[in-house]
Amino acid sequence: MLNSFPAALAVGTVLGTLSGLGVGGGSLLILWLTLVLGIDAGAARGINLVFFLPAAVISCLFRLRQGTLAWRIVVPAALGGCAAAAACAWLGQGMDINLLKKLFGGLLLLTGLRELLYKPKA
Repeated sequence: MLNSFPAALAVGTVLGTLSGLGVGGGSLLILWLTLVLGIDAGAARGINLVFFLPAAVISCLFRLRQGTLAWRIVVPAALGGCAAAAACAWLGQGMDINLLKKLFGGLLLLTGLRELLYKPKA
């Protein structure tokens, strides 16, 4: 039942909404795929990329229309992100999957703690 089309549509809608708001639905998608559906972590990352690309393009188009993209920040960040993603994809091919899972889990924990404890500057 959880891997049916209606369930996938509902999860995709919720995570697409979160992605559009800038929350980062991709991380949640990986958790859903691995923990709930039992999909292999490598396959889940591939599915996440296919999910993320169109959602990111659509979100970026709306942000561009709103005039909220700071190009002086976006361009260097995108170039650095692409270079890091390529390097890590190449280096990560031989890495132990359990280490990757632990590193990703640690990143999620740190991000969650920051969100809970963050106090905006006055």
